[in-house]
Amino acid sequence: MITIVMAEDQRLLRGALGSLLAYEEDMEVIGQASDGEEALRQIRALKPDICLLDIEMPVMSGLEVAERIQAEGNSAKAIILTTFARPGYFERAMKAGVRGYLLKDGSVDDLASAIRTIVNGGQAYAPESVFHAYRSENPLTDREQEVLALSGEGKTAKEISGELYLSPGTVRNYMSEALRKLDAKNKIEAIRKAEENGWI
Repeated sequence: MITIVMAEDQRLLRGALGSLLAYEEDMEVIGQASDGEEALRQIRALKPDICLLDIEMPVMSGLEVAERIQAEGNSAKAIILTTFARPGYFERAMKAGVRGYLLKDGSVDDLASAIRTIVNGGQAYAPESVFHAYRSENPLTDREQEVLALSGEGKTAKEISGELYLSPGTVRNYMSEALRKLDAKNKIEAIRKAEENGWI
């Protein structure tokens, strides 16, 4: 029997998916969570074969849960279920050792088939995600990423210059270069774009 913990913040969708998977003779949903923190607790306690993780969840995202599972050496295999085929999310999922990355508009039969493939040592990725990942490379240098990330934490150019041992003018240059590369009107838009793509 393949044991599954499901994490999805939309209760209706979580209930429907749990019921449909319960019809599979070789699968059992042993835990359901509405946020990432609750999901992590259940994964640690119940030790499922598979954890189905939504990306956008309260408290902790599905990607953060997957990263934590990997860091702890937990044997549960993570599958991301998402409505987003964003390249940054997919790249981050790959780094977190996620074995499946599937879009929510797929069929339950496809999901069940993917779960069996992953339990048997395989992988299952939505073609759209792979396509976007190869198409979109991070245009930012390491320094530009650092400056944007620190700015996203609310730090001023002066504070960033102190932390990175750069002059405030150099920090501003990195920021303006990042804005140009991301085609962003201002700092806030640049940070949002970089975060959405998983570049910072």
